[in-house]
Amino acid sequence: MECALQWGVVLAAHQRGERQELVVRLRSRVAQAVCYPELSGNCQPGDRVLVNTTAVDLGLGTGGWHFVLAVEGQETALSPKPGHIIKLRYTPLQGRVLSVEEEASPYHEAMAAADSLHELPVAVGSLHSMLAPLAWITAHKCPGRRLCYLMSDGAALPISFSSTAAKLKEGGLLALTITFGHAFGGDLEAVNIYSALLAAEHAAKADLAVVLMGPGVVGTGTTWGTTAVEQGVFLNAVLQLGGVPVAVPRMSQADPRPRHRGLSHHTQTVLRKVVCGRVFLPLPVCFQGFEGWREQLEGLEHHISWEDTEEAFRQLTEADLTFSSMGRGPGEDPLFFHGVAAAALFLCRLLTR
Repeated sequence: MECALQWGVVLAAHQRGERQELVVRLRSRVAQAVCYPELSGNCQPGDRVLVNTTAVDLGLGTGGWHFVLAVEGQETALSPKPGHIIKLRYTPLQGRVLSVEEEASPYHEAMAAADSLHELPVAVGSLHSMLAPLAWITAHKCPGRRLCYLMSDGAALPISFSSTAAKLKEGGLLALTITFGHAFGGDLEAVNIYSALLAAEHAAKADLAVVLMGPGVVGTGTTWGTTAVEQGVFLNAVLQLGGVPVAVPRMSQADPRPRHRGLSHHTQTVLRKVVCGRVFLPLPVCFQGFEGWREQLEGLEHHISWEDTEEAFRQLTEADLTFSSMGRGPGEDPLFFHGVAAAALFLCRLLTR
């Protein structure tokens, strides 16, 4: 693995929740950078910083951000935190967290005895951009219910990189967050998807949960070379632990890539080749108006539920939050948001049954 590193000087620093957004001078140019104080310490204007420029150099979807690796003069250890579980293991940035399963955790006893989700409804999707519309609809259709967000390590690892998760928590649309695998920074930390799901039920006392990767997704234009296949692995875990698995469909009518139009090939691969049992697949009624919809669903042996999403979609377009996926909002790619709305409405019916 090769990465590109450059030294630069901080020109401005702005606190954004748990992260800092910086303006840095790198040689003859000015650029943006993100600093995670828990990894490298806080930055101030005038600080000399070592930044990783790899993603921007390659034109990847990080929003034009570099990432601070170190701050000159802050090589001393940061304030120690409790916990013995190491994330980013065997890398220069490895650090410890207090995992929900550990003996020192206040939830250790409950987690040691936990082995069932007791039919907890769990939505599992493949893009971080599904989080905001799903949380908004469930909060407005089922007020007072506790929605827990489980963030995987399929994309961004620090949850603080997600301004969406921060806004949803501040607005009361998310009750609690759990980061698992090598993702970190949630209200609770967990070792893997199984303990994260059990923590949602037994520690967070969630009424429903949603599992999604953080911002970003890895894709290669091949069937299997994408982190989106984790959706099937996580749906299997929900099945195995006795939860109610709900697949959030990835859909599009505006994606320039044919493989993602209608019901995305990512969702089809997961449901045809990865999931080991029958799960619930809510779909918007409006999908039946798209050419080829029958062929895309042919042979899918799952519990398909057709949802009338027109009212929920209209409410999304009038909401005080901004919703976007792949740079497209509800007006540019309505079918994507109808798909998420179908899953949200189905979850709400599960909660009120």
